[in-house]
Amino acid sequence: MATLLHIDSSVFPADASASRAVTDVFRRTWEEQHPEGTVIYRDLAANPVPHISADAHAAGFADPATHTPEQAAAFADRVRLIEELEQADTVLIGAPMYNFSIPSTLKAWLDNVILMGRTAMNVDSKIKGTPVTVVASRGGSYAPGTPREGYEYVQNYLAATLTDALALDVHFIVPELTMAPQNPAMSELVPLFESSRDRALQDAATKAKEFAERFAA
Repeated sequence: MATLLHIDSSVFPADASASRAVTDVFRRTWEEQHPEGTVIYRDLAANPVPHISADAHAAGFADPATHTPEQAAAFADRVRLIEELEQADTVLIGAPMYNFSIPSTLKAWLDNVILMGRTAMNVDSKIKGTPVTVVASRGGSYAPGTPREGYEYVQNYLAATLTDALALDVHFIVPELTMAPQNPAMSELVPLFESSRDRALQDAATKAKEFAERFAA
């Protein structure tokens, strides 16, 4: 059976989160198309993982036989997260933009799963080539040619981290202008928001079907 690792990081509940709305469509479509599959779910807002500590970091570069009790405990937490990633046939990540970057909880997850010689910089890595769908929602637009193009640190950072460091196969879905319905100053952008939202929801369903069919074969 194929396994989906689903990670949400929005601090808002499903009915108030653009990224969760899209990841929910992906997951429900995956489950409908692939009912025998397994879903591993992590809500990093509700249950954040530990930020990387000196013990957890140092343990990643040391022989396990030499770990102190503190290093062993911290490293075990990292290994659990890494094993979830290694089990996944496809990964779904909700990554809303907060202050031009990703939520700190998602950064903490990445810091834990990026392990040199195992998940990173390893030609024999178990996760190499795993397809990852990132829902990178944002309140405005940071697309090429827009005034705030230079402030786009979500896709740029995640592309470098997930593709270059972890050798994953990354696909982005970008619902943008999500603040338009709430911000009177953006009212004229509501049609563009609605178009972006609808496209994102459709893209999520399409990607989920694509991966479900691939792993069901």
